[in-house]
Amino acid sequence: KEGRSILTEIELKEKKRSGIESLKIRYNQVFGYYIEVSETHLKKIPADYIRKQTLTRAERFTTLELREIEEKIVGAEEAMQTLEEEAFEEIRAKISLQTGRVQNMARTLSLLDLFSSLAEAAHQNNYCRPEINDLLSIRIVEGRHPVLEQMGKEPFVPNDTLLQAPEQRLLILTGPNMAGKSTYMRQVALIVLMAQMGSFVPAREATIGVVDQIFTRVGAQDALSEGMSTFMVEMTEMAQILSHATKKSLILLDEIGRGTSTFDGMSIAWAIAEYVHSRLGARTLFATHYHELTRLASLNEGIRNYHVLVREWNEEIIFLRKIVEGGSDKSYGIQVARLAGLPVPVLERAKEVLKELEEKSWSPVLSSPPPQPDLFLSLSRPRKDPTIEKLQKLDPLRLTPLQALQILTELTDLAKEEGPGAGGQGAEVQGKKS
Repeated sequence: KEGRSILTEIELKEKKRSGIESLKIRYNQVFGYYIEVSETHLKKIPADYIRKQTLTRAERFTTLELREIEEKIVGAEEAMQTLEEEAFEEIRAKISLQTGRVQNMARTLSLLDLFSSLAEAAHQNNYCRPEINDLLSIRIVEGRHPVLEQMGKEPFVPNDTLLQAPEQRLLILTGPNMAGKSTYMRQVALIVLMAQMGSFVPAREATIGVVDQIFTRVGAQDALSEGMSTFMVEMTEMAQILSHATKKSLILLDEIGRGTSTFDGMSIAWAIAEYVHSRLGARTLFATHYHELTRLASLNEGIRNYHVLVREWNEEIIFLRKIVEGGSDKSYGIQVARLAGLPVPVLERAKEVLKELEEKSWSPVLSSPPPQPDLFLSLSRPRKDPTIEKLQKLDPLRLTPLQALQILTELTDLAKEEGPGAGGQGAEVQGKKS
């Protein structure tokens, strides 16, 4: 402990004895401790100094007293290191005999850390204690997303959730992009997960029927390295969900079928919704832009429609972030595109095309001109229009939406095949070449 102070005392004493104020006691691993004197003061060196090394502009010396102190200091450091090693080995040997107790204490402390963290979060963020049971229901009053409510610049809008078998086990969510459908589904899953891990949850009230697994099909991605498109990845994940989910599972499905044609995507989404509802019976949140799927609620007792409230103002939309019962019949895609910053000409043209499509009168601008009538056609007896015959045989009240779409496609193809001169009236006649 006193080795350093002794060296300081020796340095002060040698300065006073020799009259050399620049005299320093230094140390390196080769020469140990030494007294260094610059060449300008070599004449003042006492006779008992012992030379150790000569430098370009200085000399290094030692003394009998410095050697003695050096031996004590170096010996003390070596002895101290040896004692430290011995003490460490002794402590390690004793602790190794108490490994079980140490590990139990570590587990206890980690649990205390976990519980105290959850308790602090619950206290600071106004969480509630959920009720857990084995029923096939999830009831959340004013639920919130635990992460987004801390990060958002605007106050988070809470929403209620009721998934209850058998009368309300699949909810179809409609509404525009950016309205909050995905956030709503994620917050339900997080609340369920937090409740089952023993945490309070971000809600005013919550009753959670234990789920065995949480399945999600949210977001769009592809797997280029495996040669899989976005749609293929989506279908592969859906196959896994439908193969492993049970009636006690929670399933989140977001925009199923959007990676292929409208009819194919809608057909697949419809069939998946029916399968999950009728075969699996799992509690499910199903977000979609296929508004035709809202018909499922009128055909199945356990399916309910919900949508995200929005308000239109001066051709713009205001997201209210509130989930309410009932289906939505608009996606507000052009308004969302406006928010994203698409050029005005694109938005105006999109509105024109949308209007024509809704009126079912749209045709491509660059479509080819109609064929000229054959001059060699002669008048013949008009035949009955097969399109009209097919329509006369239909019973609209017995058609499902998918059947109606399929028949509409067939009629469109049939009309294209027949052409403008097939079965028409007045000047439109069917003849044969003479």
